[in-house]
Amino acid sequence: MLNSLPSSVVGGLSLLFLSLNTILWCSILFLFVFIKLIIPHAGIRDQISRLLILIATLWIEGNSFLFRITHKVHWDVQGIEHLNSKRSYLVVSNHRSWADIFVLQHIFKHRIPFLKFFLKKELIWVPLLGMAWWALDFPFLKRYSRQFLAKHPELRGKDLEATRKSCEKFKSFPVSVMNFLEGTRFDFQKHQKQNSPYLHLLLPRAGGVALVFSSMGDILSNVLDVTIVYPENEPPVHFWDLLTGNIPRITVRVKILPIPENVVGVNYEEDKAFRQKIQQWVNQLWHEKDQQIEAIMTECVVSSTKHESFIKH
Repeated sequence: MLNSLPSSVVGGLSLLFLSLNTILWCSILFLFVFIKLIIPHAGIRDQISRLLILIATLWIEGNSFLFRITHKVHWDVQGIEHLNSKRSYLVVSNHRSWADIFVLQHIFKHRIPFLKFFLKKELIWVPLLGMAWWALDFPFLKRYSRQFLAKHPELRGKDLEATRKSCEKFKSFPVSVMNFLEGTRFDFQKHQKQNSPYLHLLLPRAGGVALVFSSMGDILSNVLDVTIVYPENEPPVHFWDLLTGNIPRITVRVKILPIPENVVGVNYEEDKAFRQKIQQWVNQLWHEKDQQIEAIMTECVVSSTKHESFIKH
């Protein structure tokens, strides 16, 4: 363990290792991306896609190894015992830090399929990353605004049709789709600006979840409702805190929920009843999550108080 070194040194070493690990596996990834580009055979491309997922998983393994040797973190994780890497999931979570992605990748590796995010179609042109996302079969979306559809009514439903088409490949092998419902990391300034009714959460956005349900509800096994808390760190928790080992405790709770009924192929923007149904589902989820975070924070405070009292005596 290198956590006995000064935090700035640990942070520098972590950043160096993380960068080298990323460069190594991206170099290998792009070699096979090139092969995938020039081979037209669909079956071979599917096999290469599976290999690319393996490469991305090895990158995650390298990151996990890094944090094992440089950090002394107390992991408190519950609810991942009955997951299955051969099933498809929608993963929804609160968003406390950029570290959340590494936390999710660490706890779910080999337990569920590789995590993928829905991305705007324009992001495919991002240098290097766009190619990597395409190679890893991240679904790209083309969304039309209500204003645009009002001027071009002939395009109604085309965005949903295109999304469902991009998800067809997921029927051949399992997938995990990730969605941070808050859309941004939590901090008190954003919380106050939104006038959020929740103590520990920002307002959730239901549109992304509705799109996943509508496009993929028939191939998803369950929803994984994830709650992430860094009970000894004040939000926002910065990525540098993770690199330097200044996150002493990470608490994660996972609930396995059923997919709501009658959601496949329904248009969130056009169907008012469906929109209300999903918004109610999300709001109830967020209400329970807020209570869960409060219970975790309270338990942490009580435990710390008891520990301090024991030391004094």
